[in-house]
Amino acid sequence: MKSKTSFTSGIMLVTLGILFLLSNHGVIPPLGQLLNKWWPIFMIVPGILILLGRSGASRS
Repeated sequence: MKSKTSFTSGIMLVTLGILFLLSNHGVIPPLGQLLNKWWPIFMIVPGILILLGRSGASRS
């Protein structure tokens, strides 16, 4: 299960990096206001995924 969590975390980081890159080049609107308001989601979602992964592993 660890490799799946690592893969998911990697995908999330790459996606976030691509969004920043596109925003910096003007391809998509600036992310500043969006991130200023919703940044906790980037901590909550991975935390939930980790918790779900650990609870699922302990049941097996």
